[in-house]
Amino acid sequence: MARAVNASVYSPELLARNYGSRPVQLLRRTLQILVALGSFSLKLLIDQRNGVLDQNKRKRAAELRRIFTRLGPTFVKLGQGLSTRPDICPPEYLEELSELQDALPTFPDAEAFSCIERELGLTLDSIFSSISPSPIAAASLGQVYKAQLKYSGQIVAVKVQRPGIEEAIGLDFYLIRGVGFLINKYVDIITTDVVALIDEFASRVYQELNYVQEGQNARRFKKLYADKEDVLVPDIFWDYTSGKVLTMEWVEGVKLNEQVAIENPHPGNLLATPEGKLAFLDFGMMSETPEEARFAIIGHVVHMVNRDYEAMARDYYALDFLSPDVDVTPIVPALRNFFDDALNSSVSELNFKTIVDGLGAVLYQYPFNVPAYYALILRSLTVLEGLALYADPNFKVLAASYPYFAKRLLTDPNPYLRDALVELLFKDGRFRWNRLENLLVQGRKDRDFSAKDALQPVLKLLLGPEGEELRTLVIKESVRVTEAVVLGAVIDTYNSMPDFMRSLVFTGSRRGPLLMSDTELEKVIELRDQVFRIWGLLRSSENFDPTLLQPILQVLQQPEGRILGGRVVGGITQRLAARLLQQVLRTPAT
Repeated sequence: MARAVNASVYSPELLARNYGSRPVQLLRRTLQILVALGSFSLKLLIDQRNGVLDQNKRKRAAELRRIFTRLGPTFVKLGQGLSTRPDICPPEYLEELSELQDALPTFPDAEAFSCIERELGLTLDSIFSSISPSPIAAASLGQVYKAQLKYSGQIVAVKVQRPGIEEAIGLDFYLIRGVGFLINKYVDIITTDVVALIDEFASRVYQELNYVQEGQNARRFKKLYADKEDVLVPDIFWDYTSGKVLTMEWVEGVKLNEQVAIENPHPGNLLATPEGKLAFLDFGMMSETPEEARFAIIGHVVHMVNRDYEAMARDYYALDFLSPDVDVTPIVPALRNFFDDALNSSVSELNFKTIVDGLGAVLYQYPFNVPAYYALILRSLTVLEGLALYADPNFKVLAASYPYFAKRLLTDPNPYLRDALVELLFKDGRFRWNRLENLLVQGRKDRDFSAKDALQPVLKLLLGPEGEELRTLVIKESVRVTEAVVLGAVIDTYNSMPDFMRSLVFTGSRRGPLLMSDTELEKVIELRDQVFRIWGLLRSSENFDPTLLQPILQVLQQPEGRILGGRVVGGITQRLAARLLQQVLRTPAT
């Protein structure tokens, strides 16, 4: 930790002091950038005047990717960052920029070895009994050597930062930030605060330059995923780590980006080990999702799968994509137009990249501001699904993860998820049993699903001081269900009678004693059967225990519960009495 004291942090004021007094260096780099990006901008202007801007999007996106590659590591990182921002870039640019490669030519080994000795304050021979004479991997910020620790004989990977990289990146961000001010002032079509976006991204790149920070990220990641047996995070050797040198456990395995089909650079940071584990190797750029946003994401996925587009649009407030004063009404048709096509299949057939592309098109059209954590989530899941699809063409990341979302929605006491569940299950004064059945079917697939915990948050809300509206809905639905069960039993009894008894007692009608239309009869039986299926799903859970009813009984013994029970019984009595009177007064069959 002491070695990281002098590690640089991003500071716009410091950049202005460092580079504002270097006119020659600034002019040279400015000309390089202006020539490259100026010619590109001119082509865009010509396309616009000729009316072929949309037609040439793919072509220009590929040109921009090549320009960023030529301009060096800062612009490679910038392009990779833009590839995660569907609120800024059209889908064609997102796809092209996501293919930016992180690789640059290696720098001299002598400089790397000198950096190790300078940073660690020890000679190379005193640290390692052997080290590879040349790097085994190189990227924009540094390169990696394979070595053996002298004191323990353990094989390690040693990452060394590229000389002068901090200077080059600092100069570029100083210039890019100046361009951001001009865009904010003169380009009305871009509603995002470009300078704030640049500052946020630059601070993340500077964190990547601090290898102690990367080591801490790895330690935190390992702690968070300690319960996952199939995830491997290498140990960090802190005695041989500094701001510019990172020494970690060597992991044997096969890189997941060696196939031609996967061109994204980030899969190269993942290995499949001989033991069948997934090893994560790079922790330079990481983000943590705020707790409130995690709940909002769960709700958002469930709303998407259930085609609840109004709720999806409102989720963007909780996700901090939109300010509260933005009207989401115009967004709903855009979501419906895309997702009605994308969701033609069941959740088990959804492709995450298709969903991201569709969301990207919507986000680009409206005044969204996607937080950095969400942009990284989109990118990470897209990469992981691409890797999984190569191994298993039938894999769908949403199908694999939706049981977890369903379980959380059913069991989590968080108020946001509880309200999202109520909103999902009740609509227009009716209970949507098919939604509950689907959630239970999916939630049971999660290994941590507990039937005992299912719906407990809703039950607590039901009898709480804020649950009057919900209580009214539950009373109505309880009456409907009870009537369906009773009438279903009557119909089953009638159907079990011999034919001659049916003819004698009830004139042989297939509806038996009930004065009901075929449509009404089908709805009653369908509701009864659906409720029985849901009960069967709960009973068939591995951890099912009849005592799961005990909390419900305990709650019903409370004053609020007794009042609710009385209202339900009263409603059932009235409904069945009305039904009986209807049968008594029915017109005799002719």
